[in-house]
Amino acid sequence: MYKQVIVIRADLKMGKGKLAAQSSHASLAAFKKTERAHPEVAKAWEREGQKKIVLKVNSEQELHEYFELAKREEIPAELIRDAGHTQIEPGTVTCFGAGPWEEKKLDELFGKLKLL
Repeated sequence: MYKQVIVIRADLKMGKGKLAAQSSHASLAAFKKTERAHPEVAKAWEREGQKKIVLKVNSEQELHEYFELAKREEIPAELIRDAGHTQIEPGTVTCFGAGPWEEKKLDELFGKLKLL
């Protein structure tokens, strides 16, 4: 079983629309990275229904710590920086997407985080 994890910075206090947009950027970017490196994983995830979970952290530092954890475990992950057209400053790191990847492994790495 595969799933994707999206980790969002709660400290930015983004509006619902901004959260949805940033989550979508993270999901698509991480999926494309997985698809290039592990096409069989991407295909399996699509067949299984594209399970996703959105989690939160309380700071940019915490976001980077979890992002680096995913990279160390060789899980395809993409960090998202905002363009700054609306609510936040250009270049602000807002979130990242990891996977799709093995659900069990993602739970081990991100299981302590709370749902958004």
